[in-house]
Order: sequence, then structure tokens, then C-alpha cells
Amino acid sequence: MVNVLNLRRTLHSPAPPERPVSAGFSRRIGLFQATAINMSQMCGIGPFVTIPLMVAAFGGPQAVIGWIAGALLALVDGLVWAELGASLPGAGGTYVYLREAFQYRTGRLMPFLFVWTAMLFIPLIMSTGVQGLVQYLTYLWPSMTTMQGDVVGVAVLALVVLLLWRKVENIGRLTVALWGVMIVSVGAVILASFTDFHPSMAFEWPAHAVELTHGQFWIGFAAGLTIGVYDYLGYNTASYLGAEIKNPGRTMPRAIILSILAIMTIYLLMQIGVLGVVHWQDMLDPDNVASKSVAAAVLEHTWGKAAADTVTGLILITAFASVYAGLLGGSRVPYDAARDGMFFRAFGRLHPRHGFPVLGLLTMGAVTAAGFLIARHLGNSAAHPPLTVLITLLTTVMVIVQALAQIAAVTVLRRRQPTLARPYRMWLYPVPSVVAAIGWLVIYGWADRANPGIHPIEWSIAWVALGGAAYLVWAKLERAWPFGEKEIREEFLTAQQPPAAEPPA
Repeated sequence: MVNVLNLRRTLHSPAPPERPVSAGFSRRIGLFQATAINMSQMCGIGPFVTIPLMVAAFGGPQAVIGWIAGALLALVDGLVWAELGASLPGAGGTYVYLREAFQYRTGRLMPFLFVWTAMLFIPLIMSTGVQGLVQYLTYLWPSMTTMQGDVVGVAVLALVVLLLWRKVENIGRLTVALWGVMIVSVGAVILASFTDFHPSMAFEWPAHAVELTHGQFWIGFAAGLTIGVYDYLGYNTASYLGAEIKNPGRTMPRAIILSILAIMTIYLLMQIGVLGVVHWQDMLDPDNVASKSVAAAVLEHTWGKAAADTVTGLILITAFASVYAGLLGGSRVPYDAARDGMFFRAFGRLHPRHGFPVLGLLTMGAVTAAGFLIARHLGNSAAHPPLTVLITLLTTVMVIVQALAQIAAVTVLRRRQPTLARPYRMWLYPVPSVVAAIGWLVIYGWADRANPGIHPIEWSIAWVALGGAAYLVWAKLERAWPFGEKEIREEFLTAQQPPAAEPPA
């Protein structure tokens, strides 16, 4: 999955700095549209490039465990998003939730850190799209060298930034087109795989495939869970559009659950279908086309080279469009925060003619390029392919300031704002929160052991620590906490209060 628009939609005309949470938005997105929005962001190029990684993590066709485990983590974490999104239905998602929950003790620190980490994990998500594009291009260009792949990737990013260096409209049409191309590609792979399906290849697991008492199994499980949850990311997209969701208390949780179940079905069909056509050992061989372009391998085996070339072309289009849309949305994140007085003011300036955030676009583009190049040269072995490096780094960065912080935010808000309207309350609270926290901690705690030599935990801690230092510099300039008073706004509590009665004449 490349989560192309897992961000607040910010293509409306700029609003004044001190705007109400829902100003400028109307609630017109229903359940069907919200579910489609989530699904379109969950299933991009991801499954085309991560199936071999999942097989490598588990060491065989038991890789289906990873897709199921990823879906379960997405479901329990989705209930966290559902309660927060239903009770705080504004535009901004995590940014809003952390601002409301943690303003009492740490002022603007948590929303600032979220934006800071988003400026790393959003480009890393886009880097996976660029790497996926280069990977599938090798099927059409088998002689491509590592240096040529680097040049192609950077050139693609330069083209994306150039195309975004103008006023961008009709993003909805691009999203629909991306969704359509992705559906055709996924449908073709699933259909082709089941026209020449061999159950013995898909369902005969190696001896000792699941040994719960063996440490190596849990290392593989943690790696597979990381890949799985990466592919499900996007189940929260509608939460970022909370100000535009009809009846968010009912729509938000239903859209999250329905989209996860639907995408899980697609992923399982695709994984099982591929395993029934391509020998799983071929996916572990770096010199075999199945390890880099598994969809092309399936199509070539079943329908011939022409079909494989065609679907590969569609996958390349999907990858390019996902990077384009992702950088479009990502560049707006620091702009919105700066406009709200929660981030460096330089990010709040727009291009004088075309009205796009210049510094946000350039920064996101540069970090995406750096992530792509660093991962290709750090992950230059069969044990650590570039995509695995990127996915591990972006998920470990997300765990601290987004996943675990939001889980804590549910409990903090229940205590700090007990009278806040909660049209949806988490089922079996706090069990889903606890299970989600355990899942994210498994991903985080095993990250170094699953990726020796990459040090994702250390990198994530260093980035958050650097963000804390940057916050202190910013807070000193803005005279915000701890160098000034904390501003307690409680906007959603205030909004639900009835207007005061006018005194009699």
C-alpha cells in the first residue's frame, strides 16, 4: 500500500488563521464514499511489491498469517480512530486529537511533534512508491543497473515536484482514476492466478512453519506484522476528513471496519492466488522476476508476456499517481499546522501566483528523494531489500507519536473531557486499546532484531528527540509552553454548548 491521501484534504481556499474547526466544510461524505476513500488509500501499489517480502519474513506460504495479523491490528487500532474521529469530527485527524488531548500538560508539544514526524513518515511512504515503480520497471527494463534505478527514481520525483509547482485542481478525478487503475490491476492478478491455481503450492506449509516456542518465528512474525499493517494503512483516511463526514458518530466506525474487512479479503485472495501459481522459493531468489515483480510473474505464467507487460504498465501508472497525490497532500500538513500557529511560520507561506505551500512541497520532495536513495544503498542485500528498510523506518517513526499517542489520547480525553459528546464509544473499552498497544509495541520492540544493522529504533528515537529540540526553539520564538502560558481551548466542548439565552429587555 502507498497511502496516497492519508491526510487532511487541504485544497480549499486558505482560511484565516483563527478559524473554527469545521469552517469552510460541509458534511456531504456518506458511508459509501467514506469507505471508498479509505479503501482507495489502503490498496495502492503496496500488495504488488510486499507479497514477496511477506513470504520472506515468514519463510513460506504461511505468510497469510501476516495479512490476518495486520488486519486484526488495523481493526483494534481502527476502533481507536473511530472513537476519536466520532467525538472530534474536525479536519486534521491525529493533529486534532493530540492537540485536544495533551494541551493540558504539554501545550502545543504533541501536535508539533506529530507534524515533525509526519514530515518524515509521509515522505518515507512516498519513497516506497518510488521504489515500487523502479522495481516493476526492471521487468520491462531487465538490464537496469542500480545507478540507473537511482536516476530514474530521482527523475520521477523531480517530475512530480515540477507538476505540483502550480495550482492543482481536480484531485478527486485523479483519485478516482488511481482507484480504477488499481482495481483493474488487482483484479487481473487475482483472476489470472485462479485460472492456473495449484492448491498444493499455496496450502502445503513447510515442516515446523509455526513454532511458537522458537524465537525466530516471532522475529519473522514481527517483520510480517510490520509489512501487513503497512499494507492496511489508510483505514483512517476518512478521519482526516472528519469535518466533511455525514453523521460521523455512525459513519466513521462503519467505514473503518468495512474497509479493513474488504481489503483483507482482497489481500488474502491475492496472496493465496499468487502462492498457487508461483513457487514461494522463487520469491526469495533475488535473481528471479517473482522477487521484484510478482504480479508480472503471475501474468506471464498464466496469460503470457503481453498481458504481463500491460499490467506492469498499469502498476507503474498507479505508483506514479500515488506519489503525486501523496506529495500533494503531504506538502499541506506543515502548512496547515503553521497556519494554526502550531509549527514554524515559514511553512505557512503560499506561492504568490499559484497558491501552493512552497517550503512544504520542497521539503517533502527532498526527504522523499533522500529516503529512496538511502534505503536503496542501506538495503542492498537479499536480507534487507530497500522496501523492507523503508517500511520498517516509517512504521517505527509512526509508532511513538501517532499510534501509541492516539491510544493514550482516548483515555486522556475520557478523563479530561468526560462531558464531550461521544456518539461512538469503543467496544469493550479498554481491551481494543490494550491489544492495539501490544501490536504496535511488538512491531517497535522487534524492529532492530528483525533488521540487524539498520537500527530503526535508534533512528526513530533520534528523530523524535530532534523534534523535541526543534519544538523548544520554536516555543522560545513563539513564547509558547514551556516559555509561556498553556492555551486551553477545548473547541469541541465549546461547540456543543447551547448558546446563552439573551437577557430580557
